Amino acid sequence: MSTTPRNRLGDLERAVLEHLWAEGPSHPEGLTVREVHDVVGVQRDLAYTTLMTVLDRMAKKGLVSRERDGRAWRYTAASSRDELTSETMRHALGELAGTERRSALLHFLDESTPEEIDELRAALAELEARETAAPTSPGRGRRQKAT
Repeated sequence: MSTTPRNRLGDLERAVLEHLWAEGPSHPEGLTVREVHDVVGVQRDLAYTTLMTVLDRMAKKGLVSRERDGRAWRYTAASSRDELTSETMRHALGELAGTERRSALLHFLDESTPEEIDELRAALAELEARETAAPTSPGRGRRQKAT
């Protein structure tokens, strides 16, 4: 996980990533600046060079990966939506000390809907089942439970 807050996205960066995530399955080789501009740029009335600059900066931040394809670059999202969301949450919680972290989590849970609580319970149950089925290998960052 990156220690820099690469997950603090601007509105345009988020729109670009949303487009890359949406198109990724049908374009595993990535999209050119022109292909991104034809959708995101047109929707937002942006110059081609604006998107070229944004994609270059996103590559430097590690938000997108790029590979040369002739004279053009092809861009793909460096992380899935789930991975980036997880990193954002971990970064936000990582800035808090023990009791502050617990307070933030409780506040989050207090404002959650019953459906969201059910999803969290299901996710915790899935995690518990995975940990029971296959012990965590060293270096994966998971803490062992105290018995």
